[in-house]
Amino acid sequence: MALLAAAAFGQTVSEKPSADVRRVGARMQCQCGCKDSVSTCNMLECSFSKPAKERIARMQAAGYSDTQIVQAFIRDYGQKIYLAPPSAFGWIVPYASIGFGLFVIWAFVKKYRRPKPLAELGPMEIDDPALEKYKEQIEEDLKKIE
Repeated sequence: MALLAAAAFGQTVSEKPSADVRRVGARMQCQCGCKDSVSTCNMLECSFSKPAKERIARMQAAGYSDTQIVQAFIRDYGQKIYLAPPSAFGWIVPYASIGFGLFVIWAFVKKYRRPKPLAELGPMEIDDPALEKYKEQIEEDLKKIE
């Protein structure tokens, strides 16, 4: 158990990056082909993420700012490495989509819900004079039958 605990503490900077390294790494795309950021790349022994995290840690120790580190990576690897933070549009679209979907469901349920049975509506009143004439004729025919 002690040997396992000692091995767990023997992690390098890239395996257990600090919050500062993760913050800067989140602004750059890993170049191994995984489409994750440098700080979230899940590949074991990634050929790009591990050295990039170590480089970020060394540059931070040397006193470089986050912007200077990102600019150095852009200079070395091109603009494709930069991951811009999500804009307001990126935050609004998912919630607007959920709201629109709920509205569509509400409108569908409102349109197609089952109407009340006729028994609950009460007696129907006839207000058409032609129907009233036929009703009287039916009443007379029923009296003749009795």
